[in-house]
Amino acid sequence: MKFNVPETFNNYTLREIFQKLKLPKKDLHQLNMSKDITINQQPSKLTDKVVTNDVVYIPIPEEKSNYLPSYRYAQITYEDNDLAIVMKPKGVKTHPNDLKESNTLMNHVIYTMDSDYVEPIHRLDQETVGLLIVAKNPLMKKILDRMLEENQITRIYRANVKALLPLKPQTIDMPIGKDKFHPNKRRISNTGQRAITHILTSKMIKEGICQLEIKLDTGRTHQIRVHLAEIGHPVIGDPLYGDATLRQLELNSYKIEFTHPLTQELISVSLDDE
Repeated sequence: MKFNVPETFNNYTLREIFQKLKLPKKDLHQLNMSKDITINQQPSKLTDKVVTNDVVYIPIPEEKSNYLPSYRYAQITYEDNDLAIVMKPKGVKTHPNDLKESNTLMNHVIYTMDSDYVEPIHRLDQETVGLLIVAKNPLMKKILDRMLEENQITRIYRANVKALLPLKPQTIDMPIGKDKFHPNKRRISNTGQRAITHILTSKMIKEGICQLEIKLDTGRTHQIRVHLAEIGHPVIGDPLYGDATLRQLELNSYKIEFTHPLTQELISVSLDDE
């Protein structure tokens, strides 16, 4: 893990930087014991201070992902040394359910990227198209996991629903749990996990069809699909929560935006950039 110190971290110690990024204490301890940290190519410690534009090298654990290469290329929309944003095609699972599977997005990604470690930070339903964040080392995975949990990563989706008029902006705050009668289905449940979906905007794109722009605060399985069905506007093409007979889900992960934890630069990628 190598980065130039941004102005935000000027005069911080390396320990203070990683504490601010909420790296787990176990990893901080391992770094504290490391003799491979450098600042401007000089041996350094976590207790050393840095200034803007110093070049920092942090050793990362030697971990490898277990995904088989698919020998198919993934579409990369953003990539640096520590993370990437990739495009998930329709009908492709985010990751395999067992190690023998080799036709999921992560199988394509590990074949495409020059990295032995690639792990998704969030997941998309098999029929959902769009953008997904991947960590390229285990330290960045832990940092991004925490950022996602603390809602520091903005995920915007677009969904088409049937409606006579545009839907009003609103927040759907309803817990989601497993459906007792259908193993692949979720439902609104008082004993489920809290799930928050924001409908930000809506517009009619043709008669009877409304396009919603949606922001997620949580990432429960099928969250958007369950919430929209609950308010009477299931996603078009959804046979599980709507009345579709064919799986042609009109839902995509449209935009991802967050502050890069190491460079402090704004990373913003949308399907409009394609």
